[in-house]
Amino acid sequence: MIFLMDLQMMLLDVIYFILRGSVRIVFRPRTKPIDGELVLITGSGGALGRLFALEFTKHGAEVVLWDIDANNNEETARLVREAGGKAYPYRVDVTNRVEVYRTADNVRTDLGRNVTMLVNNAGVVAGERLMDCPDELLERTMKVNCHALFWMAKAFVPQMKEQNHGHIITVASVLGLFSTACVEDYCASKFAAVGFHESLAHELLTEEFDGVKTTLVCPYIVDTGMFDGCKIRDEVALFLAPLEPRYCVEQAMNAILIDQPLVCIPRLTYLPVISRALLPWESNVVTYRFMGSDKCMYPFIESKRNKLTNGGPTLIAAN
Repeated sequence: MIFLMDLQMMLLDVIYFILRGSVRIVFRPRTKPIDGELVLITGSGGALGRLFALEFTKHGAEVVLWDIDANNNEETARLVREAGGKAYPYRVDVTNRVEVYRTADNVRTDLGRNVTMLVNNAGVVAGERLMDCPDELLERTMKVNCHALFWMAKAFVPQMKEQNHGHIITVASVLGLFSTACVEDYCASKFAAVGFHESLAHELLTEEFDGVKTTLVCPYIVDTGMFDGCKIRDEVALFLAPLEPRYCVEQAMNAILIDQPLVCIPRLTYLPVISRALLPWESNVVTYRFMGSDKCMYPFIESKRNKLTNGGPTLIAAN
């Protein structure tokens, strides 16, 4: 009897959340204020990280900027200050857990307060086919895109739990929800990032830390130079062109400010996620071929190979 009652309540809740989600597509929920929040952004020296910093500043938040590239990070800080915001740049290698923990303690000591919003934005891709790619580049992709998420969570989530207040944003990719050929390192790391984020979100809900929100951001290819050369079928590209970085960040911010758990950018990319789950494998394969998605990374890899200098393969910064 208890089982049947729980089943009934579960089904009613499912229907309620489906209806609520449908209504939210038409009627946008009220956004939450984030003025005064302390936002930490990784990869803040890159294109998306810099735009995130400026967007959070626009909404009155203070930003802590973490990047391994000190010069670009200082430039982001300068732009934030010119916009009237407060920025605190730190040079950090997020793959080094000792450095992450030490710098996290330094942030708390320097600023006298806890980070309340965490944007896991740093990311890289090797830009080589699996059999041609040096092992250390494959390892680096996993360390930046996946392992760093563990160290960042351990450094900052406990304080959010203590206050039952915070927001964890993971910038993954649509290639963490469905895959394509020749970027095995990137797809593996982004699938891992999605799994990490969703598991952490479930943990927070299970332990009733309802004040700590989570948002998973899964954008299509963003025109930051990371995937230069990537090309799908011309007719399809008219509807699915690379995202302009500012548009991508604005859409992500829209989701963050209404505590939306998942956002795929653009909305059209929800379709292959549903297709992957419901249709036979072969159906997805022929769809990929029709769209030109099955070989879309071939020209990207070739373009990166043509740009290599005598110094050999280099890792391509994502965000």
